[in-house]
Amino acid sequence: MSIIDNASGTKGKILIIDDEAEVREVLRLHLESAKYNVIEAADGEEGVTMMKSGSNLLQVGLILCDIRMPKVNGIEAIDYLKKEAPSIPIIVVTGYPDSDLAVSLMKKGVKDYLVKPVEKTTLLSKVAEVLAAPQEFNYV
Repeated sequence: MSIIDNASGTKGKILIIDDEAEVREVLRLHLESAKYNVIEAADGEEGVTMMKSGSNLLQVGLILCDIRMPKVNGIEAIDYLKKEAPSIPIIVVTGYPDSDLAVSLMKKGVKDYLVKPVEKTTLLSKVAEVLAAPQEFNYV
């Protein structure tokens, strides 16, 4: 497989960062049913570590991230990811809706804010919408 072939699959690779195994499994099953390739991280620390290792940073087309997690929480993980990989879109998936938090995360560049439990059609619709949008590149 050439570098170009590998890069063309980027949009279909999704990283789920959530400390609840059951939530990760449901999200993964929904996404895999739509032919997305899914990578899972059990918390923000693992998600950040995965993104730092190898070339995963370049191979992920979208990140689904919970907010309340042990070790590194979602806000800290999002801050790191937006700094290190600003062109990778992030959708927050949380069980604790907070409109002020949602607004602040959207200002940081988060693409959407979904409240658990997320219906399959809503999830797939939002993921497809975000992946279809042109990527934003911030040249500093």
